[in-house]
Amino acid sequence: MRCTRCERPICPDCMRAASVGFQCPACVAEGTRGVREARTTFGGRLTDGTARVTYALIGLNVLVFLAGLVLGEGELRRSFGNVAGPAVFEPGGAPAGVAVGEYYRLLTATFLHAGVLHLALNMLALSVLGPPLEQALGRSRFLALYLLAALGGSVTAFVLAEGFTLSVGASGAIFGLFGAYYVVVRRMGGSTSSIVGLLAVNLVITFALPFIDWRAHLGGLVTGGLVAAALAYAPRGTQRTLVQAVACAALLVLLVAVTAARRSALLP
Repeated sequence: MRCTRCERPICPDCMRAASVGFQCPACVAEGTRGVREARTTFGGRLTDGTARVTYALIGLNVLVFLAGLVLGEGELRRSFGNVAGPAVFEPGGAPAGVAVGEYYRLLTATFLHAGVLHLALNMLALSVLGPPLEQALGRSRFLALYLLAALGGSVTAFVLAEGFTLSVGASGAIFGLFGAYYVVVRRMGGSTSSIVGLLAVNLVITFALPFIDWRAHLGGLVTGGLVAAALAYAPRGTQRTLVQAVACAALLVLLVAVTAARRSALLP
């Protein structure tokens, strides 16, 4: 048996069926090398339609909540919640918070929740908004969107809070998905009336209830909208992925710089 393309002999186990005859593995690889990989509307890789990143994020949030039930929710919040400034949790204890170098709190706080209702509402919103955004953007871009929105919410809460505050929850990331959903649907020419109405209701609740950290919600909303705009409006072509990556990296640098400036202002 010979390859119909290069005419080299091939064994039955190696031959690959072609439109006419059979080809060897080398010729098959050479033929598919120039085939353009299918991409989503905004440059991400096409998937099988399963929102794996969304479900993984939901699973991680639930696992952290269950860990809190075992280890103590209060202890996890004190150790990993987002603290607006230096604070002493125990008499004679050491200061704790982002201002004293515990930067990990900006991200770990977004996986903690103040009760099962808080967790359930955020995960419900994630299960609704996550799959369509993940399908439109691709998994890696969706994950970048979620994490940057979560970080943006935490940074805003850290920067704007007056006095000591301890905030937790994925709400900043969820509001970032609200903003991203609006941008993506608008970019694709769809109707945004439903998401605007839902967002308006959530913003009213945010500012009406005193125990909700509106700073994190607002920061996540703005950050998510900016990330989605960078992903959705990047020029098409071979440089689109580079432009998207640079835009996300620039936003991350900005968040780091704002955090550093606020930390310097809080230090004695």
